[in-house]
Amino acid sequence: MTGRFPIEDVTPSVSCGRYPAKAVVGELVPVSAVSYREGHHALGVNVVWTGPDGETQPFTRMRPGEPGLDRWHGVIKPDRVGRWTFTVEAFDDPYQTWRNAVTKKIGAGQGVEDLANDLAEGADVLDLAAKIVPQEHEERVRTAAAALRDDHRSLFSRVSPALDLEELLWDNPVRHLVTTTRSYAIWVDRQRALFSSWYEFFPRSEGAEIGPEATPIKHGTFATAAERIPAVAAMGFDVLYLPPIHPIGKINRKGRNNTLVARPEDVGSPWAIGSDEGGHDAIEPKLGTLEDFRAFIRTANAHGLEVAMDLALQAAPDHPWVREHPEWFTTRADGTIAYAENPPKKYQDIYPLNWDNDPIGLREEVLRVVLHWVEQGVKIFRVDNPHTKALNFWQWCIAKVKAVDPDVLFLAEAFTRPAMMNGLGKIGFSQSYTYFTWRTTAWEMREYMEQLKSSIDWMRPNFWPNTPDILHETLQHGGPPMFKIRTVLASMLSPSWGMYSGLELFEHVARPGAEEYIDNEKFELKPRDWAGAERAGRSLAPYITRLNTIRRENPALHWLRNTEFHEIDNAELLCWSKHDPESGNTVLAICSFDSANVQWGNTTLNMPALGMDWHERFDVVDQITGASYEWGQHNAVRIDPYVEPAHVFVVHPRR
Repeated sequence: MTGRFPIEDVTPSVSCGRYPAKAVVGELVPVSAVSYREGHHALGVNVVWTGPDGETQPFTRMRPGEPGLDRWHGVIKPDRVGRWTFTVEAFDDPYQTWRNAVTKKIGAGQGVEDLANDLAEGADVLDLAAKIVPQEHEERVRTAAAALRDDHRSLFSRVSPALDLEELLWDNPVRHLVTTTRSYAIWVDRQRALFSSWYEFFPRSEGAEIGPEATPIKHGTFATAAERIPAVAAMGFDVLYLPPIHPIGKINRKGRNNTLVARPEDVGSPWAIGSDEGGHDAIEPKLGTLEDFRAFIRTANAHGLEVAMDLALQAAPDHPWVREHPEWFTTRADGTIAYAENPPKKYQDIYPLNWDNDPIGLREEVLRVVLHWVEQGVKIFRVDNPHTKALNFWQWCIAKVKAVDPDVLFLAEAFTRPAMMNGLGKIGFSQSYTYFTWRTTAWEMREYMEQLKSSIDWMRPNFWPNTPDILHETLQHGGPPMFKIRTVLASMLSPSWGMYSGLELFEHVARPGAEEYIDNEKFELKPRDWAGAERAGRSLAPYITRLNTIRRENPALHWLRNTEFHEIDNAELLCWSKHDPESGNTVLAICSFDSANVQWGNTTLNMPALGMDWHERFDVVDQITGASYEWGQHNAVRIDPYVEPAHVFVVHPRR
């Protein structure tokens, strides 16, 4: 310990300050620390924070939390992208010490004679305070000091002006014996790093046509895919994610449903990147040209969508890297290059990279590729399997990219061990895929959300009900109500969520014995009749549109830190709320996990979490159905999954 007063357990601090904590512009970031002192003198604690350009912000006074624990709490609100820093300071507060003593002594019946020294000492403290407070308050403080010294006044009239300065001198304290912690860092991203709605589609399937026996007779292009953009925007999405758009390997190309032998008309997996037509900095010729891609981005931007690009660091056997830099791969005992394996799965069409043979050369090439696409207008990268690459590379690469453009964001597609997923968040990934898909009961989801909430300083979740690789059995067998349930949970629990195209058409047929779609779009074109499905009433698109509209209209849903769970006496139901103190907006949601049966439940709401006292009544308006009710702490709910599997209420206090 250094300094006059102990300051311990400072938060946010990621791995003892080894990595910057995370926040976004406009986020209310809680700062806390444990600090205490000897004796009965008052201790003050505050946060001093510094912006990306080195300018110090007005310090934020911290307030004590639960009595007896000596934990102090404050909130800061960064307003720009970049690296912020903060320190916590503890100090002797002579005004608070004086005020506490005087009020106790007067309460004990002591008079002017007993308080002569206290009155004189208080006046001296106010002389110091007069030099600190804003100029418009200086005269008020000097007048209070003069009153303390005026022995012609009554005790009440002498001390009252000084006691009334409590709020002013809380915000502008006299500080003695200031003790300062080390500096802690917070990287602040733009708001889309925390709040976003993603939609994934394969450009090659949009505008494609299929002949007999699924034989491609027309391949989609960026131009035909752009025709789908208005519909995606109309559903309320703000990020359009594209699987790899690079040339696809021809050697060991996979056929339909991951078969080892491809027919001449098979299009292959976009993740088998590279051929004689180019590598990671090239465009698949069947999709169009680089200018066509830039035009696609411009069209998306015009509709309020950002284009997220897949960054898959692996190569097909005929990728130019294999020929030009064989040292970037692993050579086996027989002299062949090792292809990717995840036993029992084999990926003969993909060579993984080796990050140890030439780490400097490889990382410089990847950085060049990423910055190439940044120059084309890509500001978001969905990174494929980042947990299979060296973490020190990612830490270096992300920092280098953000030094060029701090608005660039990275989503980690890593369904792996918790330590690795958390580690990727700590070293710089802006968002992370999660275990959401496999949390299928109310208690599992509540427990998992509590874990994610406690990790928000380094790992921001993005919830996906489905991906091209993942079709969970709940969607395979749960029917349309389960599709609604999973989209409500994803979009209302997490500030960021995403879906793979086909979810809105209730696609649910899996490859036998697998947790993925049959006739998988990773290996073939899959044109869909979007308009026909909507005309026939077989589309979830209107429901998804409503959910995204609710998200945009309610600031409480833009954050994760504010998620609070409430008790409900039915294990099939989950009840939670989000309250935004700045806007006063509060959303209260109840969702069933049962897609087949009607469920009843009785709530016991944590009223302060809703911004109200325990006894208050309030109105709730269901944002899905429009129904309204009068509620209080205890309420009965009935959920029929075939009508609506969830309530999403906006709370209106009666005041």
